[in-house]
Amino acid sequence: MKLTRRSTLLGMAGGLLASPMLTKHSALAATPKNLLMPKLDEGTLVNGVREFSLAVAKGQTEFSPGILTDTVGINAPFLGPVLVLRSGENARFNVANKLSEQIALHWHGLHLPASMDGGPHQPIEPAAIWQPEFPIRQRAGTYWFHAHQHGKTGEHVWAGMAGIIRVEDDEEASLRLPRSYGEDDFILVLQDRRFDETGQIPYAPNMHDKMAGLQGDQMLINGQIGAELSIKAPLIRLRVLNGSNGSIYRLHFADGRGLTQIASDGGLLAAPVRLSDSLLAPGERAEFLLDTSDGTPALLRAEVFGAEAPFAGSNGTRDLLRISPGRTRKTQSASLRGLGGPQSIPVQTGEHRTFVLSMSGQGMMGNLLINGAGYDHQRIDFSVTAGSTETWVFENRTEMLHPMHVHAGQFHIVSRNGKPPSPQESGLKDVVLTHPGEVVEVRMTFPDYSDKQAPYMFHCHILEHEDAGMMGQFTVV
Repeated sequence: MKLTRRSTLLGMAGGLLASPMLTKHSALAATPKNLLMPKLDEGTLVNGVREFSLAVAKGQTEFSPGILTDTVGINAPFLGPVLVLRSGENARFNVANKLSEQIALHWHGLHLPASMDGGPHQPIEPAAIWQPEFPIRQRAGTYWFHAHQHGKTGEHVWAGMAGIIRVEDDEEASLRLPRSYGEDDFILVLQDRRFDETGQIPYAPNMHDKMAGLQGDQMLINGQIGAELSIKAPLIRLRVLNGSNGSIYRLHFADGRGLTQIASDGGLLAAPVRLSDSLLAPGERAEFLLDTSDGTPALLRAEVFGAEAPFAGSNGTRDLLRISPGRTRKTQSASLRGLGGPQSIPVQTGEHRTFVLSMSGQGMMGNLLINGAGYDHQRIDFSVTAGSTETWVFENRTEMLHPMHVHAGQFHIVSRNGKPPSPQESGLKDVVLTHPGEVVEVRMTFPDYSDKQAPYMFHCHILEHEDAGMMGQFTVV
């Protein structure tokens, strides 16, 4: 089975249904409940700086009635709030580590100085408070923040250390788009977890998990199992994050209706894209519009894959979310055409670099490498000139899928195997899924923040691959 990204005619979604994944792990009872939205946190304006206080601490979460699961959250027992940032403002984050071990918190997709990035080189000690501060220089969009401690990223995210960032700007605000949070604008954090017989989610990846990425047999949306969404608005906006460790989701509706994508990782597209389905790898975000003015319920599903999907196939199809309209009336926004997203790819002014993704040894049991080397915390792989625009080529020579993420901002996908990207990949991105044997070319304008000491990271966003060494680092000078 070859996974591809494509824009197709509505209803032409053949081959999407598969048998549910069966595992040896116990399944928790799914009791239908109203989908809860993460708390909005708009911070506090202090002397012209928007300040946020974030406490990372242990908690307990009732995923299934009567069963308390040990988790980690950020201002909550599991996951964190939606941080509302305004483009052009300065933001400060007071991140308190209330755990008994080092952590790191990365601002995924944001344009910021390397010393504020929250990667492995900015660890937060137990009982310490980290206070990064930087200007928000982003287009409006859906970003996120998550654990990034050296060698522990997978474990910490699995426990719940992640949250959403919503950036707002005047350009997006001028469009007739749904944006009333919890009424016609909804966050969907997609994750899966593997529960043991006591209802816990221990992080204990076996060899297969380390190669394929750790996957669970229970789907969570915003930390809930079996949630449903009742709505009154005739047109809704779904901001979807694949926040899983290792699962890749092909989203589609059970009745064959299509998806209308309006934004990708780095904000709005140039125009809406009509799709039969949408493939999201770990770390990727997409925003969709759904017209429910005819009153027909919609069932969102996901076909699930691991990194070994090209030869192992699908892990089955899961029901994600039943959306039930409460009333019907004709929407006035469904005819939206232009969105104002990027129309062209910038010209290369800096280096052209190639990154070969490979494995040592034979078959699936070797080490994961980039340009023949695993991650070395003390090694800076190269330097980039501040403000330059470089072309990077990811050449996947493994038998697995690798969603490659670059810190420091956003890039454009130039080509896949020499062909232009599909329309839904024509906007700004910070994660790109590479298939076995595929050559993917991206182009990125790097920040004008210069720092000879603090590096940015680039890595596979299957977290078990990242922790196993499929990561490098560079400075901007």
